[in-house]
Amino acid sequence: MVREAWGDEGRGDPFDDALALANNVRGAAAADAPATRGGDSNPPTAGARTPTTGDPTGSTDPTDPADSTTPQGPPTRNPHPTPSALPWHTARDIAERAVPGPPPPETSTLGEALGRTLAAPLTALTDLPSFDTSAMDGWAVSGPGPWRIDHPAGEAGAGPHAGILAGHAPTEALPDGHAIPIATGARIPSGATAVLRSEHGEVRELSDGGARLYAPRPAPPGQDIRPRGQECRRGDQLLPAGALVTPAVLGLAAAAGYDELTAYPRPRAEILVLGDELLQHGLPQEGRIRDALGPMLSPWMHALGVEAAAPRHLADDADTLYAAIAESTADVVITTGGTASGPVDHVHPTLRRLGAEVLVDGVAVRPGHPMLLARLAPRRHLVGLPGNPLAAVSGLCTLAEPLLRTLAARPPVAPYRMPLAAPVHGHPQDTRLVPVAYRDDERYGLMAAPLHFHGPAMLRGIATADALAVVPPGGAERGAELELLELPWSAGWSAGWTPGSSTGWTAPGAPYVPTGGSA
Repeated sequence: MVREAWGDEGRGDPFDDALALANNVRGAAAADAPATRGGDSNPPTAGARTPTTGDPTGSTDPTDPADSTTPQGPPTRNPHPTPSALPWHTARDIAERAVPGPPPPETSTLGEALGRTLAAPLTALTDLPSFDTSAMDGWAVSGPGPWRIDHPAGEAGAGPHAGILAGHAPTEALPDGHAIPIATGARIPSGATAVLRSEHGEVRELSDGGARLYAPRPAPPGQDIRPRGQECRRGDQLLPAGALVTPAVLGLAAAAGYDELTAYPRPRAEILVLGDELLQHGLPQEGRIRDALGPMLSPWMHALGVEAAAPRHLADDADTLYAAIAESTADVVITTGGTASGPVDHVHPTLRRLGAEVLVDGVAVRPGHPMLLARLAPRRHLVGLPGNPLAAVSGLCTLAEPLLRTLAARPPVAPYRMPLAAPVHGHPQDTRLVPVAYRDDERYGLMAAPLHFHGPAMLRGIATADALAVVPPGGAERGAELELLELPWSAGWSAGWTPGSSTGWTAPGAPYVPTGGSA
């Protein structure tokens, strides 16, 4: 929510004030202007570099200091300290370990298991294929050709003499020197040595009413036959415990003979969107703005393998929030907004009223530092996200995703790193999460290009991003390899693949543009 854009205590952050000024004031002279808010002047350091131009993503103002490709020096005065803010990696580790593990596994039908994590290895209940099958439409042949076809050639493709079809077991052995039409997937008759594809054979009628099949080249034994057990044998392990049940896994399980799977249940989340200023329909008006988080959070939860109903919108009322959290039966309650210390920020007082244990109260990350994690009861938690959209995304990736991943029994993703395609400004003390898009560089290969529009209240950058780059304090130069947090739509958390997955399963560029706000 906009009221949180300047920090958890309503104070301006000189670093973020300077970024806001650089992003919103046009003209090259603005690069040297002091950043002020409430009389808090903060001129750039004497060694600040002159911004350069160039915008491969389409910015049209070459004089805009926001298009700087070179990190500037930090402000002359440190930002206001946040004593309770935890380092970003520490906060993620606490969230991941907030619960000892997932709840007990359940057995469900194949369709209900989609998106869950296998609690036991998937072992083949049969050979695959379970009998020798034809890999192509054509003829099953016995021995070297030519081969006699014992029914008229005109009936080879239809009618009662169409040959062996899928789902029909042949009852007679195929004599040497004979052929019979066969369909893809049909069982190979006894005595057959190969399958001749339909496009490779020529049928000539015989005077006795039969037909003979000719081929331009010999059909070696086993040609176009899928032998029994080619894919697996009964008892083979197809997937380990911990594998994500994707649509392809459902198909494999069905082929291997399964009607049910034993997997961990999906965590249940309830989303509470807080704020009197939020509209659910139409254009912003009369000081009210559209709710951008409600439409985003439920699909994001589903991508994480979480069951989440439509978000509930609550007014800025302490008793209403208390009742909603106290009555919730979800594994994780997710709130948006209200995590700061303003007059209508009720999350902290409500947690104290509930007797909750606060595990994380502020994270040294920009955007999103007012985020929090609390234990409501054993195995029940609350993740408080800042109200600004990109700050909320930061909270999702920092606290919600590790917690929900543990509850869903999804394995941790190994750190995935990629070089930067352009320099990135950093906060003097805090980690920054910056939207990036993958770009193929002719010289350096795949790189992460920082994107514009990454302020805490903005979604334009993240909407076109592939990942969030984890920028250390002080920033990073072009070519520096940074840790990346991939987004659901880039590699598919719901598909179970990310480039750095430890399981082996899971699978446009502009300069960084400083943008204000410190939510």
